[in-house]
Amino acid sequence: MTLTATRTRWLQDNGVYVAVVALLLFNVLFTSNFLTMGNFRTQLIQAAPVLIVALGMALVIGTEGVDLSVGAVMALAAALIPLYLGYGPLPAILIALAVGLAAGGFNGFLVARVGIQPIVATLALLVAGRGLALVIANGQLVQLHDPAFLALGTDDFLGLPISVLVAGVLAILVAGLVNRTTFGRQLVAVGGNRRAAHLAGLPVSRVLIGVYAITGVLAAVAGVLATSRLAASDPADIGLLMELSAITAVVVGGTPLTGGKVRVLGTVMGVVLMQLVRATLIKHNLPDSIAQMIQAAIIVAAVYVARERR
Repeated sequence: MTLTATRTRWLQDNGVYVAVVALLLFNVLFTSNFLTMGNFRTQLIQAAPVLIVALGMALVIGTEGVDLSVGAVMALAAALIPLYLGYGPLPAILIALAVGLAAGGFNGFLVARVGIQPIVATLALLVAGRGLALVIANGQLVQLHDPAFLALGTDDFLGLPISVLVAGVLAILVAGLVNRTTFGRQLVAVGGNRRAAHLAGLPVSRVLIGVYAITGVLAAVAGVLATSRLAASDPADIGLLMELSAITAVVVGGTPLTGGKVRVLGTVMGVVLMQLVRATLIKHNLPDSIAQMIQAAIIVAAVYVARERR
């Protein structure tokens, strides 16, 4: 391998870490009030739902798929919370997670059993899911006042916001699932070569349905946390464009769109990078629309850099 090829390979594997460090240095030098606990707390809380969704997206992309419905599943979870919060936070949250599980399982069924392309199968739920959420909520934003439920999005535990702790624990669990379990090895094998995995006797359909179901549950968790943080159920806005943020973080973090690999730590760093980009632009008074255009440019750049990674 030549020196140039070695450097290119190193950049492909570590570019996201270099970008995070560079952006941190830029903010330390040129952004006022960046090195404050309040700022770090805000950035972590805002990034937590994105990370939770991105973890599921990394699993799906690892199977050479994609899930465009994650934002709609978040909206569905948000719409259901006010309906059942009168029975207590736990029943309301469990129902929201069950709906996420069902939605993800349905996506997996369409992909694995019916043979529909993932982008088409999940696009249908992207449209129908948010529409259903708006119907459930009657198109209204609902303020929430249950202290126990709101504590999820506002209180701390062990010195960290609860939502950040939940995201961290889920990242560790997903990393363990990918690297330490038979299911994780099967997931990577299915993404690497589905036909070969089938010929080898792996339960391809069961793996695919399981991966999409996990992704649905994670999206519902993100919807619950986002609803708690906002103290309101807003199905028209919660999860909007979340699929774009999640895909960006996963691709930037080094998981190839061609499947066969899942980089959980890279996904975490991808979320950190995207949050830093958005925060930097906001703190320098640039509009959110510019952030979205930069996000799109980062996707293109990441895909270009990763074109020979696999």
